[in-house]
Amino acid sequence: MAWSFILFPWLIALSALFLFTKFLLKSRTKLRPPGPPGLPLVGNIFDLGEIPHQTFYQLQAKYGPVLWLKLGVINTLVVQSAETAAELFKKCDLPFADRKTPDSLTALDYYQGSIAIGAYRDYWRRLRRICITEFLVHKRVDASISIRRNCVEKTVKWIKEDVEKSKKNGGSGEIELDGFLFINSFNMIGNLMLSREVMESKLDKAGEFFDAFVLFLEWCGKPNFADCFPFLKWADPQRIRMNTEKYLGRLLGFAGEIVKERIQEKQSGKMKERNDFLDALLDEEDDVKAEGRDKLSVKNVTIVLLLDGFNVRNVLIAA
Repeated sequence: MAWSFILFPWLIALSALFLFTKFLLKSRTKLRPPGPPGLPLVGNIFDLGEIPHQTFYQLQAKYGPVLWLKLGVINTLVVQSAETAAELFKKCDLPFADRKTPDSLTALDYYQGSIAIGAYRDYWRRLRRICITEFLVHKRVDASISIRRNCVEKTVKWIKEDVEKSKKNGGSGEIELDGFLFINSFNMIGNLMLSREVMESKLDKAGEFFDAFVLFLEWCGKPNFADCFPFLKWADPQRIRMNTEKYLGRLLGFAGEIVKERIQEKQSGKMKERNDFLDALLDEEDDVKAEGRDKLSVKNVTIVLLLDGFNVRNVLIAA
C-alpha cells in the first residue's frame, strides 16, 4: 500500500507530461504546411521516387504550392510557385538566407570558403560585393567578347585536329566533346578571372583536371544518408565525404598553384598590371583584418576561383 502512495504522484506527472507533449506536437503540426504522411524514422524519403522534382509537381495538385516533407529527421519545406517564393523571401528573407550544406561539401572545409553554398555572414557579403563590382558586370563581360571568340576558335581547331587524327588511324572520326567543352569553358573563365588561359593545352594536366572534376561532381551528387540522418556524419557510411575530399584535394592543388604564383609576383614587385578578379580578391585579403571563418585566406581565394567561378560559366557564355 505504501508503494501505491509513492508511485501515484509519479504516474500523474508522467501522464500530464505525455498529454502536454502530444498537445504541443499537435499544435505545431497544425502550423505546418500540408504534406504526405511519412513513415516512422525515414519520413518521406521513399515518396520522392527516382525523379523528385516530378514527384513534387504531382503532389502540388493535392497539397498546394507549399509542401512539407520529412526526409529522415530533417524537416523540409518545398516551394513550387514563383508567387509563393517571392512572398516567402520578402517576409522571411533572413531566416532562409543560409544554405543547407551537404555533408560531402564539408570536405576540406570547402563550404566555409564558398560563396555558392556559404553561410550568410560578413564573409559572404564581402565576396558577393567583389563578384558584383569586379566580375559580373556588363562592362567586363562585354569586353570579353574577343576572348570568348578566341577560346571557341581554339576549341574548334582542337576538335578538327582530333577528328583528322582519328580518321588517319582508321577510325570513324567520332570524338567525345565533353572534355573539349570543359576546357573551353574553363579557359574562358580563366581569361576573365586571371587574365590568362588556365589550360595551356588540351592534353596532360587538362585531362587529369577534367577527370578529377567529373568524379568530384559525381560524388557530390550522390544521395547521402548522412544528410537525412546527421548523427551518421561521423561514420560517413557511404564514404561520400572521403571520396569528395580525395578529388577536391586534387582540384584545389591545381588552382592553388595559380594563386601562389600570383602572390609571389606581388611580393617580388614584378607583377604586371592586370586588375582582374584574382587581384581584387588578393587586395581584399590584404585590406580586411578579419579573423577565423570571416578571413579571406589563400585557401578560400582558391575555392572561389576554382569552383564558384566555374559555376558562373553559363552566365558568361550566354551573355
